[in-house]
Amino acid sequence: MRPEILNPLFAALTDLKGVGPQLAKPLARLGLERVVDVLFHLPTGLISRVPVDRLDQAQAGQTIIVDLTAQDYRPGRSPRAPFGVEAFDAAGDHVRLVYFGRTSGLARKLFPLGETRRVSGRLDLYGDMRQIVHPDHVAEPGDEAGIAEHEPVYPLTEGLTNARLSQLAAVALERRPELAEWIDAPLLASRNWPAWRDAMERAHASPRDEAARDRLAYDEIFASQVALMLIRQGLRNRRGRAVRGDGRLVDALRLPFGLTGAQERVGREIAGDMAQDTPMLRMLQGDVGSGKTLVALRAMLAAVEAGTQAALLAPTEILARQHYATLQSMLAGLPVNLAILTGRDKGRARESTLMGLADGSIDILVGTHAIFQDAVSYRDLSLVVVDEQHRFGVAQRLMLTNKAARPPHLLVMTATPIPRTLLLANHGEMDVSRLDEMPPGRTPVDTRVVSVDRLDEVIDGLARHLASGAQAYWVCPLVAESEASELAAAEDRAALLRARFGEARVGLVHGRMKGPDKDDVMARFEAGEIGVLVATTVIEVGVNVPAASLMIVEHADRFGLAQLHQLRGRVGRGTAKSVCLLLRSQTLSETARERLALMRETNDGFVIAEKDLELRGGGELLGLKQSGDADYRLATPEQLIRLLSVAHDDARLFVERDGGMEGARGEAVRLCLYLFERDAAVPLLRSG
Repeated sequence: MRPEILNPLFAALTDLKGVGPQLAKPLARLGLERVVDVLFHLPTGLISRVPVDRLDQAQAGQTIIVDLTAQDYRPGRSPRAPFGVEAFDAAGDHVRLVYFGRTSGLARKLFPLGETRRVSGRLDLYGDMRQIVHPDHVAEPGDEAGIAEHEPVYPLTEGLTNARLSQLAAVALERRPELAEWIDAPLLASRNWPAWRDAMERAHASPRDEAARDRLAYDEIFASQVALMLIRQGLRNRRGRAVRGDGRLVDALRLPFGLTGAQERVGREIAGDMAQDTPMLRMLQGDVGSGKTLVALRAMLAAVEAGTQAALLAPTEILARQHYATLQSMLAGLPVNLAILTGRDKGRARESTLMGLADGSIDILVGTHAIFQDAVSYRDLSLVVVDEQHRFGVAQRLMLTNKAARPPHLLVMTATPIPRTLLLANHGEMDVSRLDEMPPGRTPVDTRVVSVDRLDEVIDGLARHLASGAQAYWVCPLVAESEASELAAAEDRAALLRARFGEARVGLVHGRMKGPDKDDVMARFEAGEIGVLVATTVIEVGVNVPAASLMIVEHADRFGLAQLHQLRGRVGRGTAKSVCLLLRSQTLSETARERLALMRETNDGFVIAEKDLELRGGGELLGLKQSGDADYRLATPEQLIRLLSVAHDDARLFVERDGGMEGARGEAVRLCLYLFERDAAVPLLRSG
């Protein structure tokens, strides 16, 4: 339960005076629904104003504060034309105040003729004439508090002004309580960081206050790290079960080729974990095609050999059904009962599966999140395998482990290579295994970079590719054409390709499609009925069509390295040589040029992930924004990289010394967890 001292921060903004439904809408678009959301919505810029007595003391381009007297109006020739107010300073120097749009009524109201007003705005020259377009503040003369010399600038959305957001920030700051210090005193002193309450005020006053910003970023990172450590400690303090297979099913698996050295090494690590009565918490990282599924299957078979059950959780129905088909073929001839359960399974089939899980006749279950609904109970679940880990957050990881009398072993697999920094940020409670070796027979994908002005040649090449009986992907970055963007929309590209290859040969999938419609197109592509699949990045994860040996990514320079690597991983799954064509814009930024060059040079996902972190600071990498649990609001990617290892070590030491949070610092850290909403881990405290 949240400590009472924090309740004022978690009140709804609509409880505040002046925040009605009309203002609540734009606030909600920015994710601002509670007082704490405004408190953590920090300014990104600062307006500095120069007070002057006379216009000739100011330079063009400066934002100034000056007293002006309105002498005349200059209406435009039409209601839409600019409206001018002719004004003069104390020395009689002239400036025109310009209002665009239908704002003449506002201008007349703000500047009654013959009266003086204190005005703030950017002074510019229009020819030889001074002008201020849309003054940002107008106040009564002598109103010193009316216009601040330094004003923070907040991220905004349509329907919300900076002035209104500044007012709300002031209210939020008034509500911030005095909280006990949770940062270690020596660290606080060595960094010269202010107390939390002071840091909040300073961070809202200026985006340039590095000490205050770093302090708040550290708080947020530290809260995340403590939560992860508590999860690890809480699960490991619960007695699990030792699972040891006898090898009869694992040895009976018929494989077309032997295991790689990496698969054998990782298999030993997993078997060693499962043989302990402490629940395994292990992440398995491996590039596309490195053989993660086989490693996971061998672990699941060991669970079945021990007389228990295993479950494999996939993020989407398409991927769940694909895993089911793959495991079915690998288990052919073995006495293993495999079943599938997704949200679309209804009626008798669903009931039969639920009964089989409860009575233990089903050995391995594959499915989506539906396999952990309340209605699903297992006779003896000892191992959970989660595929594409970045789709499942901390809360989901906790939920999985509550499905058995004793917490099951947990193995999470990801084809997204995650740099060490981001592993610590999101998965600091896990041990990590890496499959850094490819099985024999997989040829590297040939990656080429082609200018988008050679589109006709690319389509001719696609025609030859399809004529040979092979299939292809064509990826576009946006779903709908935007006026401000030259990006090719998936619908338009599909229409162009259908005109060339025929309606039936070109399929289209995008993020706005309903699940069943998307599944239908994917099934037709897998069956070979569709030759080229035009898609947005919904095909990044898990799709496996061995006959697809050409990947075309349009405007590849607009994608991040991690995304490009994931997309490239969709091809190269069959025996045919595969090609990835990266279509680039005619003009490239230096970063985009580096990205595309690296894609051409290497197929190693771990090299690519580290470079992506270097080029982009990690903010958009899979495993951060898409992780489901990272959601950093105060810490920037740069701060994350700089402060994470210190926060990680501090959190680890704290949990080792005071995991029950019973001391003075423990109480303070508990406040920190609730403040940053990392309290999902609180029920796992050693004392509880």
